[in-house]
Amino acid sequence: MNDLLKINYEKYTLDNGLEVILYPDKSLPILSANIWYRVGSANETKGKTGFAHLFEHMMFQGSKHVPKQMHFKYIQEAGGNLNGTTSSDRTNYYQSLPSNYLEMVLWLESDRMGFLIPALGQDKLDNQIDVVKNERRQRYDNAPYGLAWEIIFSRLYPENHPYHWPTIGYMQDISNITLSDVKEFFHTYYVPNNASLVIGGDINVPKTKELIERYFGPISRGLDVKEVYVPKTELTENISLVHEDNVQLPRIYFVWHSTKAYTEEDAALDILSYILSSSKNSRLYKSLIFEAEIAQDISAFQHSAKYGGSFVVVATARPGISLDQIKEEIFRELKLVIENGIRQEELDKAKNNIKASFIFSMQNLNSLVNHLNEYNFYFENPDSFNFDLERYQKIDTAALRSAAEKFLRKPCLELRIIPKSITQG
Repeated sequence: MNDLLKINYEKYTLDNGLEVILYPDKSLPILSANIWYRVGSANETKGKTGFAHLFEHMMFQGSKHVPKQMHFKYIQEAGGNLNGTTSSDRTNYYQSLPSNYLEMVLWLESDRMGFLIPALGQDKLDNQIDVVKNERRQRYDNAPYGLAWEIIFSRLYPENHPYHWPTIGYMQDISNITLSDVKEFFHTYYVPNNASLVIGGDINVPKTKELIERYFGPISRGLDVKEVYVPKTELTENISLVHEDNVQLPRIYFVWHSTKAYTEEDAALDILSYILSSSKNSRLYKSLIFEAEIAQDISAFQHSAKYGGSFVVVATARPGISLDQIKEEIFRELKLVIENGIRQEELDKAKNNIKASFIFSMQNLNSLVNHLNEYNFYFENPDSFNFDLERYQKIDTAALRSAAEKFLRKPCLELRIIPKSITQG
């Protein structure tokens, strides 16, 4: 098991603090470039939300030497693809393309790290604020069940917790973002000492180092980023919420505080969610959808991040079915797990499927490179593949039952989303 995934990589740090991870793989003439900035919505504050996600947009709007829209054009015309994502804890940008375009990728990434602000004007900011506000309308405000997670996390976490607000930000806060705010945010977080760059694929390591030094080396180091304040958070009693929405069918959410990413209990809850809802033979799926025929869909998952986690169960009622019926059946199944545990064959199946899925994902260069950056973010050790898998292998039936009892006996938050003008019992 210890050598199941042995990754040949090199990590070093430039004088300006940029962490660099190189992973040579000559199997295909492609490369993957992946950069993480250690900033997400958790770095925002009350009244100043939405900055991290807005920057995911702003970073594609051109820099001093790269005109607007040309970053996309250069990569796509080279036969590559690219994108960016924002979470509560980090923002990443990635591109995959033929390996002979390495220098172009480094030039593009370094130019927006070092020279975004000179090309940033009020017109670009206003344009992207409008884009983000429209995205919020489409994905949150006007989407069926779209406000569920905003409602949940705003009550699960207190106002001074970094996970209290949605990653996209609140509409009023987005509207209030100014050009000076954006420049301050960039100079605080988009600095080389707050980033890690991974280049993987068909690369010549000495030549790649030379190019990275040429393009990123001259960028000035920023001030050290302050640690995020995280208050201790727990529910002392159950919270029950009802939200009316433009939906056809009622939906119910149960959310418990759990544990942060990459702990053994995090792995145990991942396995538990697999046993509960991963397939047609899983416990909740079989019970609520096939046998009782009361749910349209059912899912359970462990959501874990840097500063905390939550265990979630979500079910949509079938027409004519009350949410109370669904709640009763869900808690009956959870009680069976807590009091009786799970069977060894259930555990073995879940672990084997998680392991197979993980190893399969490593055959994709983009996925492997992103894992290197993720492990570096959490552990400062990019090659933590085996540690990650071992977390799951260590879980036995007693550990899984213990995790279920520890977290699922605690108070939980219950949210019911119901069609407007309908009252659910």
